[in-house]
Amino acid sequence: MQIQAVIKDIDIIQVSGILSGEVSAICYDSRNCEKDSLFVAVSGLKLDGHAYIEEAVDRGAKFIVHEKDYAPTPGVTSIRVPNSRAILGVLGKNFYSDPSSRLCLIGVTGTNGKTTVTYLLEAILKAAGFSVGVLGTVNYRFNDKVMSAPHTTPESYELHSILRVMVDKGVTHVVMEVSSHAVDLRRVDECSFDMGIFTNLSQDHLDYHETLENYFQAKKRFFAEIIPAGKKKYAYSMIINGDDLWGQRIVGEVGSKLPYRTFGIENKCDMTADGYTFSLEGTRAEINAGGNRFAIFSPLIGKFNLYNILASVTAASALAIPERSIFAGVENLKNVPGRLEKVSAPGEPVVFVDYAHTEDAMQRVLQNLSPFKKGRIITVFGCGGDRDRGKRPLMGKAATTWSDLAILTSDNPRTEDPLSIIGEIEKGMGGNSTRKLLPGELKKNANEKGYVVIPDRREAIETAVTLADISDIILIAGKGHENYQIIGEKRIPFDDRNVAREALMNKRHEAEH
Repeated sequence: MQIQAVIKDIDIIQVSGILSGEVSAICYDSRNCEKDSLFVAVSGLKLDGHAYIEEAVDRGAKFIVHEKDYAPTPGVTSIRVPNSRAILGVLGKNFYSDPSSRLCLIGVTGTNGKTTVTYLLEAILKAAGFSVGVLGTVNYRFNDKVMSAPHTTPESYELHSILRVMVDKGVTHVVMEVSSHAVDLRRVDECSFDMGIFTNLSQDHLDYHETLENYFQAKKRFFAEIIPAGKKKYAYSMIINGDDLWGQRIVGEVGSKLPYRTFGIENKCDMTADGYTFSLEGTRAEINAGGNRFAIFSPLIGKFNLYNILASVTAASALAIPERSIFAGVENLKNVPGRLEKVSAPGEPVVFVDYAHTEDAMQRVLQNLSPFKKGRIITVFGCGGDRDRGKRPLMGKAATTWSDLAILTSDNPRTEDPLSIIGEIEKGMGGNSTRKLLPGELKKNANEKGYVVIPDRREAIETAVTLADISDIILIAGKGHENYQIIGEKRIPFDDRNVAREALMNKRHEAEH
């Protein structure tokens, strides 16, 4: 593509060199540059792309987009801009011929529930006969192609690249998880969204956003700025959780800019559930859409999943999806990877693996499991390193409040000392007749409410399974679908689901012999 077409509509402060010629590729990692490519020097959270300009040139980059001082060598054209990161999205949009404008693009944002909502909408849209792509925490996928997901929301250039491939392969609808980081780092600014869905908001990512208000403002910006900029006109552009106080703020502060529908259970909303029952087999509910009532069944369990179902049904209804397709899609989705995913078999203690890694998510999942317990609830969990430290004692409090036994272990410690993380979680534990137990006391005090520290995650999961009776429920929380553990800078293969299944199998073999 000609450079003039690539840089269309970008703000330029200064150009040095000849602004003509073919651009073979765009790169912001100097290692990916090739002959006649355009390198974008982005100031990142850890590294500054301006330090790698010369390497990019050595690899063949002919055009350099930058925001800091740079004097180009002969044969290289430099283009100075106000904000390289913001421009990266514009360049990607231009280079791939604005793919989001040719799709029905739905963004899902919120602290919890994003992944489940994308899976539900994917199932509904497929039941309606559409070709669907999904971009999210678990993976990026369309048709039969599945790609790993280094970020919940791809970097802006990769995002347009993936959307271009989806368009070329006949995809009609894309459902995307939109993280607060993606909004703040302008990864989605140049995408044309048809609809945005807000699930809820609770404390998370304060290592990055610093305050809950800043976190909310990132979510709000998605609705207040990004969706309107796409200039698409669906009947309802915002689908908002009307029971969530932050959702109510979005309606109050953005509702005059975009048409919206609300969903909820407690408050008066456009889409509600008047009657519902939960069991370990699933959820039955009567949905009330402005007086139009219909019954649904989902294999997903718990009240928090009913909110996810309502979000998806409200969005699908706003997109004019037929009711029969909505029913079929909701019922067809049997589980979501790592989201209250059952890994045990009949005749074994019930074991769930869940991604809950915030206080709110931990509390919700345990509250929803409580009505089903016949024995104890045993929770295995930890907190990630190099992340929001403020939520650690809060998660500890939630776990001990709603569990009979909490096994405190390591999550993804990253560059932090696992025992230091555990110590911060412990500050919120205790109380409610809960005391710290030593590993040797576990069998002696089987009926005593308490918690134990077992830093090795495999040992912690195996201990939970060994201790559990058939009447007990085990929740392994925090990592969900992840098939690795990050220790230091290394990713070590580790999947809670596989470890739990192995422990259950060993327990079964021991019982048989």
